[in-house]
Amino acid sequence: MTADLIAVVLLLAVTAYACAGGTDYGAGFWDLTAGGTERGRRPRRLIDQAMAPVWEVNNVWLIFVLVIMWTGFPVLFQTVFSAMWLPLALAAVGMVLRGGGFALRKPTRRLAGRRLYGAVFACASLVTPFFLGAAVGGVASERVAPGTEASADVWAGPTSVVFGLVAVATTAFLGAVFLTGDARRFDAPDLVGYFRRRALASLAVLTVLAVVTGFVTHEDAPYVWHGLTHGLGLFFVVVSGAAALATAWLLLRTPGAWVRVTAVGVVACAIVAWGMAQRPYLLPTSLTVSDAAGAPATLTWLAIVTLVALLVVMPAVVLLYRLDTRGELAELSDSELRKPE
Repeated sequence: MTADLIAVVLLLAVTAYACAGGTDYGAGFWDLTAGGTERGRRPRRLIDQAMAPVWEVNNVWLIFVLVIMWTGFPVLFQTVFSAMWLPLALAAVGMVLRGGGFALRKPTRRLAGRRLYGAVFACASLVTPFFLGAAVGGVASERVAPGTEASADVWAGPTSVVFGLVAVATTAFLGAVFLTGDARRFDAPDLVGYFRRRALASLAVLTVLAVVTGFVTHEDAPYVWHGLTHGLGLFFVVVSGAAALATAWLLLRTPGAWVRVTAVGVVACAIVAWGMAQRPYLLPTSLTVSDAAGAPATLTWLAIVTLVALLVVMPAVVLLYRLDTRGELAELSDSELRKPE
């Protein structure tokens, strides 16, 4: 029972990271495609303003994922990180380069330096979600099992490639939706339309990729496909689809705060559907939740520590997001820092 509870917590942590971290990766996608220096100046300026207060805290959820995997399901952790060390290492390198590029771009005065760091930030924002998605595809397609040796076949199959593309499209969708709201908050009506069009386009691409994923998983990941078309898996797929329709409808109108809720609902329900489709396996057909779980005492203490951590961390995170959406974390301008005459 405790193992099942921890498995649910792990799934929710993955969902939180996909939604929060995915929004930041999506901002990097639109930074990459914003155009040249002059054409992309205002979109990139908005991306800097929107990301600066929250981009680091969004990685809290990744820490939760790693700690819960390592402590609660050591066999799962060992198997996944042994069999797919290369894509996970590339994703980790992308995280580091992305953070460094974002942090160093703004204070750099020389144009060449800003371009270099901006390119690193933007390209790494594609690398990380793609390889994380590819790793998930390796799990879903039953290519990973205890004792599996590392090879490209484990994470480069059809499901992995499609999941990687879905991950990139998902981050682009979330990023555009949230930047639409940020443009409205910073009183930039032209950028509201700019990112709204991109949100609708990325939602359309994501819908096409979702259909393609269905065909691919039918052949390459039959256990997960069956779970996605039956029971709770199907239920969350339907809810995700309904949230997508609601998001499109809200984007076609004047987008307000609710469009962020429905956009997060699209992604969150899709990830939960994947988790439900794999039940009772963590690695489909080879490793169940009970087989992968650590010692009962370890799981009990992990549940207690996780609860305490959430009670400590969640209020601070909620406060940070609230202050950010109210515009109270905007940085001071040069004129505000100057000493008055």
